[in-house]
Parts: sequence; C-alpha cells; structure tokens
Amino acid sequence: AALVRHRFRRSVRRHCILRDTRGPAEATRPRTRRCTAPETRRRSAMMDENECHDPNRMESSAPSPASATGAKPKKKKRRQSDVERTYQKKTQHEHVLLRPDTYVGSTQLVTDEMWILDPESGNIVRRSITYVPALLKIFDEILVNAADNKQRDPTQDTIRVDISREDNRISVMNNGSGIPVVKHREHDMYVPTMIFGHLLTGSNFDDDERKTTGGRNGYGAKLANIFSTKFTIETVDANEGKKFKQTFTENMLQPGSPRITAVKEGTKEYTKIEFEPDLARFHMTSLDNDTYRLLCRRVYDIAACSQMYGGRKLKVYLNGTRLAIKTFEDYVKLHDGLEPPVAFGRIEDRWEVGVSYSDGQPRQLSYVNAIATTKGGHHVNAIVDQVVARLQKTLKKKNKGQDVKPHLIKQHLSIYVNCLIENPAFDSQTKETLVTRKANFGSTPTLPEAMLKRIEKSEIVQTILSYAAFKQQKELNRKGGAKRA
Repeated sequence: AALVRHRFRRSVRRHCILRDTRGPAEATRPRTRRCTAPETRRRSAMMDENECHDPNRMESSAPSPASATGAKPKKKKRRQSDVERTYQKKTQHEHVLLRPDTYVGSTQLVTDEMWILDPESGNIVRRSITYVPALLKIFDEILVNAADNKQRDPTQDTIRVDISREDNRISVMNNGSGIPVVKHREHDMYVPTMIFGHLLTGSNFDDDERKTTGGRNGYGAKLANIFSTKFTIETVDANEGKKFKQTFTENMLQPGSPRITAVKEGTKEYTKIEFEPDLARFHMTSLDNDTYRLLCRRVYDIAACSQMYGGRKLKVYLNGTRLAIKTFEDYVKLHDGLEPPVAFGRIEDRWEVGVSYSDGQPRQLSYVNAIATTKGGHHVNAIVDQVVARLQKTLKKKNKGQDVKPHLIKQHLSIYVNCLIENPAFDSQTKETLVTRKANFGSTPTLPEAMLKRIEKSEIVQTILSYAAFKQQKELNRKGGAKRA
C-alpha cells in the first residue's frame, strides 16, 4: 500500500509540473487549482497510476459534519398523508359521480337553443333555454330502453311516460316482453338486479349480432340509477309466472332486497322504471319549466321515431294523454320554423328522409335508433351528399353552365332523417353525433329517383339560383366591375 501511495504521489507531481509549463500569457495567471489525494486507502489502491482529480475542482479542506462522524446526510421525509392524498384509486361507481362529464355530460346549468314543447300550441318550438345536459341524458337512457323493446317484441303497443313536477318523480312503462325473472348463475343475482344495478352489464356487447337498438356500452339505465336518490324496477315475466320489484337508494349505493311474487296465468308482461333524479347533483331544486318542456319534447320524438318499427302501431302517452303523432313526416311539420318537406320518402324500411329549403342556414333534424343526434353525423351527410350532387347538375344547366359550389347549396337545405343503424357508434356517451361509417350502416340509403325529381322541381332550385346571383353581383361590386347580374 505504501508503494502504491508513493507511485501515486510521484504521478501527481509529474502531472502538475507538465501543467505548469505554460506560455508567457498564462504564466501571469494565478494558479488556484490543485490535485487532490484520495480520501481513503481503498480508493488509492484502486486508482490507476495515470489518473488524478480534475484540477479545476476545488475541495474544502474542512470535512463536513456528516463526513466527520461517518453518518449519511438525512433526506427530507415525505409525509405519508401527502402520498395518499395525491395518488388515489376509485371504483367505477365513484368515478361516474366524480367525473360525470365522461358519462352523462355536464351537470352544470347551460343556456342553449333547443327544441322544446310549447304546451299551449302543442307545437315544437326552438327557444333559448337553461337546462342540465346530464339530467336530459339519464331521462333519455330510460326512454330509449322502452323504445328499444318495441324492436325486440313487435307486439308491444304502449309506452307511458309520467313526469311529476310536484315530487320530482319520473316513470316510464312499456308493455311487451318483460325482463327474465331468473338468477344469473355466473353472478348469482337476479337478471333485473344485474342489468339495472351493476355497471357494464347488459345485452349489447356481442358485436357479431347486428342490432339497431340505442344501447351499446353497458352504462345506460345504470347511469339514471346512479344519479337518482331513488330508483325502482318493476317487471313481469309471464314465462316464469313471476313479478319482480326492487328499489335502489342513495345513488345506487343502497340496493333493497328484490321482492318476487307469483302472478296469475295470462298476466301481461311489462317493465316499469320509476326514479327521482338527484337534483342537488344537477344544481337544481325542482324540475323547472325549461327542463319539463325539454323532457316532454323527447317523448314526442319517441312517438314519431317508433312508428317506423314493425308490428302493432305504438301508442305513446304523456301524463295520461295519448300523443296524436302518426308518422315522422307529421312530426316534422309540428316544428315551428322548419319548412315542411318538399320531398319525403322511405328507404328499405330503415330510413325516413325529408328534404326542404332553408333561409341560408343549413338545418337538420335527425334520429338514430330513436336517439336524437342533435349534431348530425354520417347518416345526415349520406343524404346531403346525394341531394347536393343532383342539384349541382340541375343548377349548372339553369345557371348558363356555371357551377354552383356545394357549400352554397348546403346552406339552403333542411334535412330530416329518422333511421335505424346497426351497432351505431357515437362520438361520446352523450350520443349527439353518429360516427359510424356509411359502409357499416347495415343498409344503403339511396334516395329514390322520384324523390330527387321532386326536389329538382321544388323552390329549392330557384332559391339557390337567386342567392348565387346575389353573391356574384356582390363580388363584382367589390371588385369594381360594372356588369349587372
């Protein structure tokens, strides 16, 4: 060890001598650098003979208190409570309540233009209203379930909706096939309990089965249960001869015991959902006028859209009164501010389409499997593209060979669509925009030639031509041209 230390010191001295052989300009600069020896014998023995510390590094000759005692410096301890507060794990039920926007939309009051029912005239009017999108969504989930059952059982002929503003209670009942009142062997619970009281359950997960119903992701009615203070399921299964009833409270956290009773032979099947929305979570104290009229309009939607389904004619009741809507075309005419269709047609028993003109602002009223797609989507585009392509040819002939741009044509169209799409996909759980591609619709919405001819002969053509001439003259005036349109 002594020999190694001797060789190391000699190497250091040789290195420093070489470093001091500097030019005249450097000789005047004070030398403040020095080489340091290892602090321990172990390090000295392992260090290579030609290695030394960086001469630019200055080390304090006084050892730190920690090194003097041989103790390691203490690290600042992170408080355990901070870790638990920062990093959390939530159940899906908790996540739905903490982040409702992901599942049901905003729980805040918003102001927007919406179609609502005018109780005095019985028409559908467009008004600026204040409402909570999440409350509309949970109501819609229950309502669409009742309409979906019509496709499963064509003998269903009744939907009854009651909205009580006095006690903030909503109920939706449909006849037709009930829910099986049997226990699910794998999960050891009754089927109604499972599909209404447990997230990610249902009958819509088999994508190999082509369905044209509204449900898809396994949330649906469970979201209405979670955002309610009280939620009751009642259904009759004639095959089993049983009636099932169960009540959930406290946002689905407290399930009551199911009550199973026997029913007489011949008892008609039905399903009834009654719930009291947790208005405090929607920053509300009652079902106000705007909200009530918006919910009523959705019942009208269901009455109009479900008439396309096969089997018996569907009767829809709102607060005990039957809605007098026979066809989707009749329903479009109930909308104040929308021009009646100049052409209307039905395609492949899955599409009902109407076309009319607009006053320079494109409009659409569309439904997919009874869901109101308020922002349109690929189903609306599929119709618009056909109408625009046909009108472009017609307008070119009438406009002395000059093309009219597609966007200008679209500005003067009102499109009304009610359709059934297989396994529809939407942009979000709120289902405002259809994103299913045309190739996956399950049907081809080709407009009939007779319908296209009616559109060509309508006032739509002259309206567009007049506007195109106005735009052309305006552009000429801007450029200083003298040509008159």
